[in-house]
Amino acid sequence: MPPSVPSLPRRVARILRTSLFAQVACALVLGILVGKLWPDVATDFQPLGDGFTRLIKTIISPLVFCVVVVGIAKAGDLKAFGRIGLKALIWFEVASTAALIIGLVLANLVQPGSGMHVDPSTLSTSAVDAKTGGGSLPSTTEFVLNALPTSFIGAFAENSLLQVLLLACLVGAALLHLGHTKVPQVLPAIEQAQEIIFAIVGFVMRLAPLAVFGAMAVLVGQYGLGVIKTYAKLIILCYVAAALFVALLAVALRMVTGLSLWKFLRYIREEMLLALGTASTESVMPRVMQKLRKAGARDDAVGLVLPTGYSFNLDGASLYLSIGTLFIAQAVGVDLDLGQQITVVLVLMLTSKGMAGIPGSAFLALSATASSLGAIPAGAVALLLGVDRIMDSMRVVTNLLGNCVAVFAVSRWEGALDIERAKRVLDGEITVVEEAVVEGAGEAAGEGDVANEGVVSGRLVKEGVPEGS
Repeated sequence: MPPSVPSLPRRVARILRTSLFAQVACALVLGILVGKLWPDVATDFQPLGDGFTRLIKTIISPLVFCVVVVGIAKAGDLKAFGRIGLKALIWFEVASTAALIIGLVLANLVQPGSGMHVDPSTLSTSAVDAKTGGGSLPSTTEFVLNALPTSFIGAFAENSLLQVLLLACLVGAALLHLGHTKVPQVLPAIEQAQEIIFAIVGFVMRLAPLAVFGAMAVLVGQYGLGVIKTYAKLIILCYVAAALFVALLAVALRMVTGLSLWKFLRYIREEMLLALGTASTESVMPRVMQKLRKAGARDDAVGLVLPTGYSFNLDGASLYLSIGTLFIAQAVGVDLDLGQQITVVLVLMLTSKGMAGIPGSAFLALSATASSLGAIPAGAVALLLGVDRIMDSMRVVTNLLGNCVAVFAVSRWEGALDIERAKRVLDGEITVVEEAVVEGAGEAAGEGDVANEGVVSGRLVKEGVPEGS
């Protein structure tokens, strides 16, 4: 007798119950509907997104610390770690500069702000000051000093990634210097703490659909869908520029590693949808780190390149800043010559490096650029207030993909990438079953249902079984 096929409602219910991607996608649609139909009520859902982001942020610093320390200690070569950092910075600078140039070229061709004829005297800087909290971007000296911790605990309390990275490098170097004989219990303890943190990530991620629902409801409720019509030309240009840059990333990844960016996108589709819904790459950083490690990138490369990229490799923000600068210049009737546009690139190369974690950082960078040119009124930056939140999706996707490609590229450059494993993971030949835990893995392996089962970092890995089987 042939096995009965589950009915469509039961299959849909099963997918919604087991697939985080499906849950987040449904939450995204529901959030848009609630924001459109009941905008006054939608703003009350703000705590859902904010609460989830807070929970994730509590995990990021200890996770980065553990991954970097374990990576350095296991690699056994501090010089190799230094080379990874240097190569990562070179990659970041090339990538972000390419993004700036692409943005400027497209903005010159399309002219998104032409025809608006905005009178600068009617614009006020008060709205921008409210957005940025009256803050300012740090100078180069301040940026370097801010990367140095004033206390061990303070770096974690303030959630300063660069400070935590520095401390992790020092602890990892100390472990290598002392050797396992003098401090035999420290490294295993840090490894165990890392597994606990990844377990916490799994718990928190169950709240992701609620976070996406709340964030989207608030976005649509506050700004509505009408803003898209007003700024359609600018929005389309930014997303086309992002698509072009992502295509270049795909080519670079293929040339350097032989891997497919489109397969990688499928591999992290849940994390990508969550980042889109919450407009935050921080919300998915722990899971992306875990998936990059599973895909063959060595721990020390993942632990150093990805967190550093969150501060130094904001490709999506670079695109937006270059296009936004020319947009506001065109909107107020200012014609920037080639020399001034080169100045824009040089200024943004510096200001974009200090933006991470600063409220209203994009507006601060735009204001700094406008001030350096002297030709654009500072108040003109307010023209982008209404559309800034719509650009978050473009910035998030481009920033996240840019940093992930950097991890693969630098790992390959340093010989810290298992290419064969990466290809098998991205092809779905090796899948990580999130629901399986260590305790259940032994029983499953003894049942003989699946060939070649093993436990990797507390997750059951099935080899030779396509995803979704």
